[in-house]
Amino acid sequence: MRETAYAKINLALHVRAREADGYHRIETIFAFCEDGDVLTAREADALSLEVAGPFAGALESESDNLVLQAARAVGAKAALTLDKRVPVSAGLGGGSADAAAVLRMFGGNEQIARGLGADMPACLLSRTARGEGRGDEIAAVSIQGLSGTPVLLVHPGVPLSTAAVFAAWDGVDRGPLSDWEAGRNDLEAPARALVPEIGEVLEALTGARIARMSGSGATCFGLYDSGAARDAAAARIAARHPGWWLSQTRLR
Repeated sequence: MRETAYAKINLALHVRAREADGYHRIETIFAFCEDGDVLTAREADALSLEVAGPFAGALESESDNLVLQAARAVGAKAALTLDKRVPVSAGLGGGSADAAAVLRMFGGNEQIARGLGADMPACLLSRTARGEGRGDEIAAVSIQGLSGTPVLLVHPGVPLSTAAVFAAWDGVDRGPLSDWEAGRNDLEAPARALVPEIGEVLEALTGARIARMSGSGATCFGLYDSGAARDAAAARIAARHPGWWLSQTRLR
């Protein structure tokens, strides 16, 4: 079996409140790219996981990651191989997308997904959706013309802790999310304070119809009117910043 762990972006992300338990109440629009990590599985007598790909090294110290937790939750006995193509701690769903791929492979449901993390229900769906609460209260939405939109993902090569970014949020409720195009990402300011390179990435996404940071960063995305415009931007960025990670893809 083979399943893509579709990279997640947040078209807009409004942080509305910090709850007493330390979690944050958000409003967001999730969207998913056509590309991401790739998970394969073959029959085996016991569960195992091999991690390969350009970002495998970032997971070497994790002996019990979300992929294994998801596999145990559905009782999977399989030899899993994760081709880790997307940066870790990058605001793209990462481990949640990988674990959601396991659930799709082995018939996991939203209840199981909720028990594994706030992003998990959205990543299990892997379609455009509105998220509220901690991001785990989701409802599929249809945005005309969004599917197939050329998107460029850019990461400056600096990992960023989600917990650190949320902790640095200033606590100001800047209003509800109604129109995602006119929206914002309230985590951008605290993320930029921690990783100033995010500002450089956003400035580099020239020609984009919309350029924003995804999730808690540090990946930023640009939505383009054509594949040619996206590819031209990618070429410019790659020439000027050879150390940055780029992905030229489209929205599902």
